[in-house]
Amino acid sequence: MNNLKLTNSLSRKKEIFKPINSKRVSLYACGPTVYDYPHVGNARSLVVFDLLFRVLKHVYGKNVNYVRNITDVDDKIIEASKKNKKSINEITQNITKIFHKDCESLNCLKPTTEPKATEHIDGMIKMTKSLIEKKFAYVNGGNVYFSVSSFKDYGKLSNKKLDELKSGNRIEVSDLKKNPMDFVLWKPSNKEDPGWESPWGRGRPGWHLECSVMSEKYLGKIFDIHGGGLDLIFPHHENEIAQSCCNNSTSSFANYWVHNGFVTFNKEKMSKSLGNIITISDAVKKYTGQVVRLALLSAHYSQPLDWNDELLSNQKNTLDKWYNLYQEQKNSETLDAINVLLDDLNTPGFIAKIHELYNQANTGDSDKKSLFNSACRFIGLFNISKTEWQNLKKKQIKISEDYIESKIEERIKAKNSGNYDIADKIRDELLKSGILIEDEKGKTKWRYK
Repeated sequence: MNNLKLTNSLSRKKEIFKPINSKRVSLYACGPTVYDYPHVGNARSLVVFDLLFRVLKHVYGKNVNYVRNITDVDDKIIEASKKNKKSINEITQNITKIFHKDCESLNCLKPTTEPKATEHIDGMIKMTKSLIEKKFAYVNGGNVYFSVSSFKDYGKLSNKKLDELKSGNRIEVSDLKKNPMDFVLWKPSNKEDPGWESPWGRGRPGWHLECSVMSEKYLGKIFDIHGGGLDLIFPHHENEIAQSCCNNSTSSFANYWVHNGFVTFNKEKMSKSLGNIITISDAVKKYTGQVVRLALLSAHYSQPLDWNDELLSNQKNTLDKWYNLYQEQKNSETLDAINVLLDDLNTPGFIAKIHELYNQANTGDSDKKSLFNSACRFIGLFNISKTEWQNLKKKQIKISEDYIESKIEERIKAKNSGNYDIADKIRDELLKSGILIEDEKGKTKWRYK
């Protein structure tokens, strides 16, 4: 069997992946908090773990259980509800629908299971009660807090000691805590906010608790791989480990932790708080889902990726070229090139292999053409036909055919008058709009680039 290697955030080194049970390989990835449109930063996690799912299925067949949750109860959702004067259900259902449409646009496979936090409240109450009984948590003012000092390995994932960690971003500051680093498992809810009855009064779960309960239900107390964005290492994933290990009396929670790097915009992290986000919906509308997907795979998942027009334009040009050798899907080919992906999901190396296959297939080698198409499909490309691809391009070009013909007439007149600079300028303007013009045997033809 092929050896898959992954960089494990827990050990901070690349390791050979050894599943607990090769007949039931388990992967959990943190899904969206459904309060606002998902953005390109969120899309990177989506695409990276979709690719990992594909690679695991390639190695282990149908024996892969991929769980990606939906957080549909959270303070951010409550804030969005009040700000937009819409009900919680209206917001969560609408954003979940948009999220699923984005997944489809990016050609992400459906996970094996997609649990919602609100469907697992009983399990969260049960785990909270258990942690209190085992003296890992305490109640104060209707809040239940996890005591981080009770877990000796706290900080292991983020590689920090407890006294180095400061309360701050994404950590709630409260006088009710015994230690500033303690985190909430359960909190009281106002009458107008969503809440459930519990032994500590009407309330709702803490964010970290949700993933621990859902991952345990569908994957077990200890499972293979836990994934998410780099920003989730602390405090979210650190807190998941603490509460799960303490509750289950286990030395580990997930054996491999895989984190993708940030998407930056003009070298700054793309985030809603900075107001520099590009939604997946807008990106797909402007560039198509395949272009966005290829752009997200163009850098190694662990490295930062800067989002800019040049990056997207390059991926679009690549796909335009690759689609020249598109063929309808045949039987899945065995790809030696997949070995490149087995080395820590080395997508830049795999994309380089696709370019090689393209060049070989372009000489008329039908076997290479078939392998080239299989390679593209393996990473989630070529999910629409060549005709559909061409039609998408036409829709994106916002100039009419009459306008194109009129500009070509202008160019012919300019050339006939010896105004070659003007003729070149018209040609370049059309090229920027996605129209390529070619002079052949005294006639000018045009086509979509």
